[in-house]
Amino acid sequence: MSTPLLTSRDLVKAHGPTPALRGASLDLAAGEVLAVTGASGSGKSTLLHCLAGIVKPDSGTVEYGGERLDLLPEKRLSELRRTDFGVVFQFGQLIPELTAADNVALPLLLAGTSRAAARERAGEWLERFGVRGQEALRPGEMSGGQAQRVALARALVTAPKAVFADEPTGALDSLAGEQVMTALIHTVRETGTAVLLITHDAQVAAYADREVSLRDGIVAGSGTLPEASAASAAPEVSR
Repeated sequence: MSTPLLTSRDLVKAHGPTPALRGASLDLAAGEVLAVTGASGSGKSTLLHCLAGIVKPDSGTVEYGGERLDLLPEKRLSELRRTDFGVVFQFGQLIPELTAADNVALPLLLAGTSRAAARERAGEWLERFGVRGQEALRPGEMSGGQAQRVALARALVTAPKAVFADEPTGALDSLAGEQVMTALIHTVRETGTAVLLITHDAQVAAYADREVSLRDGIVAGSGTLPEASAASAAPEVSR
């Protein structure tokens, strides 16, 4: 693997008395598409939240660009999420009062881009994801696949170094999910954006360059998809 863009070591995180991560470590390389797989409750989403600076681990380290994300103040983390990171959730989380174009333009406006330039770039990104002509639609007027493409356009419009996608096809049927993943992978191959892809779907994971499999909050396997899956299926050794 090339030089890591983002590195985490020995992440521990609990939600109340329930441990979600129990020492998870992984590297994400620049331009890499990395699938994080595992059963429900294995810690996948918690790991993404720690890596994207949305929550802080109870212990362990997350390093990006020479900075320790686990030590940074929220102001700096918010800045990184506006400029260097894009985040996509299972249900898109578009702002319901805004049109597709305004949802995509919003991160640019927050970064100080003029409204005219932001609208132009939003239109370009909507076109890249196949939803040009839908600029005036609000989220409630879109299909699930359209809304998720808009969410992906919003995540990439600021040219981030990494996109964190949490079950981006989980709420879609198989055809819409395939279309969304094809559009995402085609786009990040062009831009060189790294992707951390959380999924429980083997067909979605197959789009990745590499897989890390979580089990009970620890990395149970890592490598190509067959290697990681085989390691994950092996019995856990007591630590």
